[in-house]
Amino acid sequence: MTEWIEKTTSISEIAHLLDEYEVEVDSPDGWVGVNAFVDKGLWKEYILGFEDDWTQAPIRCNENHLFETTLGWQKAKDIIDQSLHFLTKDGWKKGKVTFTNDIIPIVDIQVNHSNHRYYTNGVSSHNTGVGKSLFMCHCAASHMNLGKKVLYITLEMSEEKIAERIDANLLNVNVENLKSLPYESFEKKIVNLKSKITGKLIVKEYPTAAATAQNFRSLLNELRLKKEFVPDIIYIDYINICASARIKQTSNYNSYTYVKAIAEELRGLAVEYNVPIISATQTNRQGYNSSDVELTDTSESFGLPATADFMIAMISSEQLESLNQIMIKQLKNRYNDPTTNKRFVIGIDRAKMRLYDVESSAQKDILDANQTSTTEDVKINSDSMKPSLKRFSKLKI
Repeated sequence: MTEWIEKTTSISEIAHLLDEYEVEVDSPDGWVGVNAFVDKGLWKEYILGFEDDWTQAPIRCNENHLFETTLGWQKAKDIIDQSLHFLTKDGWKKGKVTFTNDIIPIVDIQVNHSNHRYYTNGVSSHNTGVGKSLFMCHCAASHMNLGKKVLYITLEMSEEKIAERIDANLLNVNVENLKSLPYESFEKKIVNLKSKITGKLIVKEYPTAAATAQNFRSLLNELRLKKEFVPDIIYIDYINICASARIKQTSNYNSYTYVKAIAEELRGLAVEYNVPIISATQTNRQGYNSSDVELTDTSESFGLPATADFMIAMISSEQLESLNQIMIKQLKNRYNDPTTNKRFVIGIDRAKMRLYDVESSAQKDILDANQTSTTEDVKINSDSMKPSLKRFSKLKI
């Protein structure tokens, strides 16, 4: 008989619980399973507090944390100092988000439910679901399989977490089972992998919003001189949290100018070293609730898609989630006609950080409009958040 233990804990503890237990977290949809834990690094702090209810614990989060309000899902940075009603375990409560400018550690969990939500300190929050980093980790692993030298620069997750995801992809093992994999099985998989893969990978971590194209240029020169490593492709996770070498953050600037400057500097770096650079961005509030994302739905700056040579959108919906699929839509293509294969679906295995081809019949039912979907899932929580969870007896491996 399965024994369930219900407790309240910090999100950071879930990382350890997942090594030994199956974990469920309380949500507006009941108890939902937790698939993975992700360390997001350091971010500037935003706080949600509730008016006339000091018993409701505040939530400390970053700018991209999504709250469920009477106006729909809203990012913390978009509702600063606005009095809104937020969905909680006790119904709708009036609260307000404030910005402190302090730096705090941010962690995240991924839940196994089509609504991507769960309670954080009793407040409905949104989980990471579409997978910018998953997409880039899969592509990085695929390029290694092709014998390419891959440089993966992360400004969001730690080097170890990115390496874990790529390992899970290459070893065909669930990411949460990597640490508990028996040594003999691990060694056998590694030996088998070495015989097949000739590509190389270097993962380099920089602090959020602290690294510029100049830092990346210095890294490329250092890798060439010290390790004789010249990458065939570079992944940057992700562009909006890079810094500009031309515009100082202390100066008076707007997001359009700043993000456009970052995009131009990275494109210049790609041309200078004759290497493709792949990165990710987010959608704005309109794009988040759209089933047919356009270039104009790009977050923060339209200067980014204006600079990019090729751009796609990853779109998820309840229907696609139930089929373990995501939709890809071409938004811009300087190399070919973007209307050719404009939309298509691919399979997704989140546990193993893999994408895969689906049967051609799956492409026939793609909907262009009137389909509820999410295009960015960027719920991010701090160490102090305490969701309720369930766990049961140890898994047998």
